[in-house]
Amino acid sequence: MAKSLLAVLVLTFGLLATARAADDSPTRTLGDAKDVSACLNCHDDPAVTSILHTAHAVKGDARTGFAAEGCQSCHGASDAHMAKPREGELRPPPSIVFSGPRISPVAERNHVCLGCHEGGIRMHWQGSQHETSDVACTSCHTSHAVEDAVRAKATQATVCFSCHAEQRAANLKPSHHPVIEGLMACSDCHNPHGSPTPHMLKGVTVNDTCYACHDEKRGPFLWEHAPVQEDCTICHTPHGSIQPTLLKERIPYLCQNCHDESAHNSQPFSGASLPGGSSPSRVMVLRACLNCHTEVHGSNHPSGVRLER
Repeated sequence: MAKSLLAVLVLTFGLLATARAADDSPTRTLGDAKDVSACLNCHDDPAVTSILHTAHAVKGDARTGFAAEGCQSCHGASDAHMAKPREGELRPPPSIVFSGPRISPVAERNHVCLGCHEGGIRMHWQGSQHETSDVACTSCHTSHAVEDAVRAKATQATVCFSCHAEQRAANLKPSHHPVIEGLMACSDCHNPHGSPTPHMLKGVTVNDTCYACHDEKRGPFLWEHAPVQEDCTICHTPHGSIQPTLLKERIPYLCQNCHDESAHNSQPFSGASLPGGSSPSRVMVLRACLNCHTEVHGSNHPSGVRLER
């Protein structure tokens, strides 16, 4: 009787061990982790499958790693994710998760992207304002999308404004660059991946950035206006203004920040106004200082010492 009971116990434990071994066996998987079609058995949402129509999924391009590793080329080792979990257990995620509640740390996600996209305009990413603010590549980019919104002029500003609300408000002012119209992008002036200049400008200086479009203001001029040569933002605000031509303040008050008004009495109804003192001063009418000093950015005329011609 004792021998029979022992035999039953041995058989029972043997069957349990066999079941547990089968449960742990690597053959109990949903497919090969390197096979893209195995991933698509579960992840068949268009938001995922659209990557097959992007440069990231070109199997013939050795730089993508898609032919050899499939989705693992970005998401890392996924064998454990492909294995069937035991009853009551959650399926472990891939090594790198780019969205959702089990999202990977920013540094890990960015490390994957920079593995391929480290050179060129991204060479200043390390230490940049976005990098030190824990901005992830996927905070702006959508790698699975056929058309990445942040790379198109018509939609880029919407992505940038999701964080930069102050600049969004400025672009809604009457005078602004044609960013919200989709004719110009934030990246025409800024390099979001980092720059050795303040505010991540594309040019070496503010003026060099502005001259990329406004080259007629570059000079050199025979008669130069000092603030123009120093920094365009002394007079202009780049994102938007309620004054014409993106001026920071209404003329003549803008000019009087540097120029003493005693040479030109510019009070609206001063004694220096039109005869009788009943009309506004001539330097306050229409374009104010620019009525006479028309070449405010610089003049090449022999008689243009006061930037009047």
